[in-house]
Amino acid sequence: MRTILTGGKIVTPEHVLEQYVLILKDERIDAIIPKQQFSATEYDIVIDTAGKWITPGLIDIHTHGANLFDTMDASTKAFDSMGEFYAMRGVTSYLLTTGTAPNKDIRAVIDCFLNYKANKKGASPLGIHMEGPYLNFKRKGAQPAEYLRNPDPEEYRQWFKSGIIKLMTIAPELPGAYELIQYGIDIGVEFAVGHSVATCEQMISAIDHGLRQATHTFNGMNPMHHRIPGVVGVVLSDDRIYAQVIADGVHVHPVVVKALVKAKGFRKTILITDSIRATGLENGEYDLLGQTVYFKEGVARINSGGLAGSVLTMDTAVRNIMKFCDVDFVEAIRMASQTPAEALNIEDKIGRIYPGCRADIVVFDKHFMVETTLVGGKSVYQK
Repeated sequence: MRTILTGGKIVTPEHVLEQYVLILKDERIDAIIPKQQFSATEYDIVIDTAGKWITPGLIDIHTHGANLFDTMDASTKAFDSMGEFYAMRGVTSYLLTTGTAPNKDIRAVIDCFLNYKANKKGASPLGIHMEGPYLNFKRKGAQPAEYLRNPDPEEYRQWFKSGIIKLMTIAPELPGAYELIQYGIDIGVEFAVGHSVATCEQMISAIDHGLRQATHTFNGMNPMHHRIPGVVGVVLSDDRIYAQVIADGVHVHPVVVKALVKAKGFRKTILITDSIRATGLENGEYDLLGQTVYFKEGVARINSGGLAGSVLTMDTAVRNIMKFCDVDFVEAIRMASQTPAEALNIEDKIGRIYPGCRADIVVFDKHFMVETTLVGGKSVYQK
């Protein structure tokens, strides 16, 4: 059986196609053909998308949770609920993001995921993004200080043995960090700098070892000084680095977000949410890594007043980046789909509308609001 999307503007890697038909079959994108060459059969499911946008599914590579649940809950119920919420916001794939915690708690998340059968009603988890515990106390943010530590080969090699760690955020100035990067890169783990006070020289050395991303750029890093460029200066200037950004207008001023996109371009800027369990909920108090988070008027903070993740969603991030940076919808979608897929080296599988890729598709209306989300060609959300 085929699913056919017809009438909309199809966002492909190279062009926006009008008067074309998108054909999905067996969980894959089968073909994109001119409308006049297509004729449906009685067995086809035809979706009329006239006046709408057909885009790749959004990919959130940095999200801790939403809808009252968190990755660190380490439960099937949490993973299911998070995935269903993300699908409502146009997300078809994501990385379950951990936080700084004892080994046993991180291991519980890994073990839960190894036994997890993805919920057919929501977005599909790609694996785990480990944010910590190898981070710098001086830029810990909302990461619990008591569990921060230096890289431990016995510890991280056991985590990596699971095969599901896809991305790890580290402070590259810590003892043993370069060895960690080299070991992980050799087995397919990607690395990002974050919660770090690395010098310019330490950053360049980490990149030379294989580090390729910056976690929530500007947050958890020393401000750039014109004589002390540090992490931010290298991220902005080195074309090898992909820059994640939380485009909520709170974590980073819109003018600075615009400067980042001008420096990195939409091919090296990655939209993330860094969302926490309070996302999608009412004002109140919520838990984050054993700490109380106070969520009020769209901002989440810990008791010290520091920011504690966000309540941003990916569809809102797309609309925000258009507004902040004067980029068009196609460029904004690129930063939320193909670019994160490329940063994880999986652009041949997801993140693009291209024959052979998984049929992860979002239909947006003319106001750029999510109407339909399909994962593997199956509808998981309909407005």
